[in-house]
Amino acid sequence: MDQLQRLQLIEHQTRAFLEGEIENINNQWVFFDDETDEATMLEHYNDQEIEIYFHHKWAKGILAQETIIVNHNEQVFLQDKMKMRIKKQIVFSLSMLLDELDDDIFFQFIHTLNSLDFSIYDCIFSHNQLSFLENAQRKQGVNLLIFDNGEIVLSVHHHFLRESDHLDRFEFTLNTGKRLIIDKMKK
Repeated sequence: MDQLQRLQLIEHQTRAFLEGEIENINNQWVFFDDETDEATMLEHYNDQEIEIYFHHKWAKGILAQETIIVNHNEQVFLQDKMKMRIKKQIVFSLSMLLDELDDDIFFQFIHTLNSLDFSIYDCIFSHNQLSFLENAQRKQGVNLLIFDNGEIVLSVHHHFLRESDHLDRFEFTLNTGKRLIIDKMKK
């Protein structure tokens, strides 16, 4: 698996976007999340990549003040009740952990997560102990991850050992009591 395949797998995760509509209220642009009905000032997302539903298709752009710049030169002005998608950010320490995983375990972790109806974008807490052991010769510990897909909660403990052998053990535990374990050793 190369870097492009990893990126495609991440890009096609469910719940990767906040989806909703924008409204101009008292000359202030407000984003209303369809899922939670929460309102956020649109300026909070300035300089981030977003997508707008424009001319019957989704168009990517960077949110600038009062406009969205699409495809380098084209500017689209915001309109009341326009549909918008805002790409969620992956929790930084989870992103670092994913980068550190071998291809096999990366693929197995993502697919197991997806089979339990979770996405990496559902991560609400991540502690990456491995990142604190950068200069250690023997790296051993546990990374802790918590995911919430809106219906159930998942706890993942990633036990790791980095010496001459690489050991990765993921323990998935749902709040329903269901458990799954992935064990992988690489010499």
